[in-house]
Amino acid sequence: MPPTVTTQASWTEGPEAEAEAQAQSAKAQFESTASPESGFSPVLNQDQKDIRDWVHGFAADVVRPAAREWDEREQTPWLIIQEAAKIGLYSFESLAQFYADPTGITLPVAFEELFWGDGGIGMAIIGTTLAVSSIFGQGTGEQIGEWIPRCFGSVDEPKVAAFCSSEPNAGSDVSAIRCTAKFDEAANEWVLNGQKAWATNGGIADVHVIVASVDRELGTRGHAAFLVPMSEATGITEGSKVSKHGLRASHTADVFLDDCRIPAEYVLGGKEKLDERLAAARERATALATPGAKRFTPSNPSMATFEASRPAVGAQALGIARAAYEYSLDYAKEREQFKRKIIQNQSVAFTLARMKMELDAARLLVWRASWMARNGIHFQNAEGSMSKLKAGEVAVWVTERAIQILGGNGYTREFPVERWHRDAKLYDIFEGTAEVQQLVIARAISGMRIE
Repeated sequence: MPPTVTTQASWTEGPEAEAEAQAQSAKAQFESTASPESGFSPVLNQDQKDIRDWVHGFAADVVRPAAREWDEREQTPWLIIQEAAKIGLYSFESLAQFYADPTGITLPVAFEELFWGDGGIGMAIIGTTLAVSSIFGQGTGEQIGEWIPRCFGSVDEPKVAAFCSSEPNAGSDVSAIRCTAKFDEAANEWVLNGQKAWATNGGIADVHVIVASVDRELGTRGHAAFLVPMSEATGITEGSKVSKHGLRASHTADVFLDDCRIPAEYVLGGKEKLDERLAAARERATALATPGAKRFTPSNPSMATFEASRPAVGAQALGIARAAYEYSLDYAKEREQFKRKIIQNQSVAFTLARMKMELDAARLLVWRASWMARNGIHFQNAEGSMSKLKAGEVAVWVTERAIQILGGNGYTREFPVERWHRDAKLYDIFEGTAEVQQLVIARAISGMRIE
């Protein structure tokens, strides 16, 4: 369990009321400690170092030795997820502790270490957090207490959760979401129809958080997030599993919803709150139709979740990149050509120097954005997008340079750098492509609508 955790509650064995109380306590701790006065420093404090070392130990001893096997198998590493659950790493308690750090740094530090072990296994372990973040950020107290425990399951029988936003024709453009949610007054149920694509843990998750359109005329303002339990709901099925270039130990699949019925209270935030929000959105839409009215860009369930997660995604990319840098550095110090170590050639040494510099620069951007997000400081210049964009580009560049330094060995599966390169590429694409991140930054710094 995490070094600073003294007790670990059982989310599956205790009464539901106790689970809700603990979730509310974690949320209250998170909110009460967030303030711009929370110190930011590039030097980790002792608690942060202890957690870093704890996660690194698990990554080094459990994750990395199994990485090649699970990449080749392209299957969810349930045994490793269970090992993470046994030590308390795969749990809401650990996640809440990481988030509770008032500096915001602990979470990216932990994610970097885990993904240093392996990107695919790392994603299999933390893929649940997107759904958890959505529930935690948008759910009622009762929903938090009931559903977050279900996302993780138990130590003996761990579960995973899935956040389903993307669709075949709605990736970066969330306004193109076609999945619908209609309310059946007579049955007091929501009826969901549509297809979700590229869903991490899609189909194998016990809990799916589905983003759907309640009112298409409102665009993204008419979106809502719904809790769909695989074991209870009818009309939800797993589609084709995606065969991926990288992160192959992480399950990705389509999810189909065919007259999928769920109770009225399974909309995140509650139906009453949703009805109020939709009514306000309709009023604003009417006002916007007035000539000269000031336009605005409202938040929606997909973008709210992705914006909050971008620095953490950057930390994942950093872990993969750092693994490649450290491996290629060690290799260059040992490998001999023309009767000298290859690092003694300026071309190799200078490349490694730049790799280290780019890693450190990206990490500072990730830490800055994490600190800002944790303390409620507005991303005035799209600092969250900056961190994710830089870290993703660095990961792709560093892993490619690592292959070059290893030469022919780097191109074979006998050495891990080719796997790290495959894993890194996704960070230029998912949760906002590099092009979308640049668009977000450009709009932020210019204050203008850029298409």
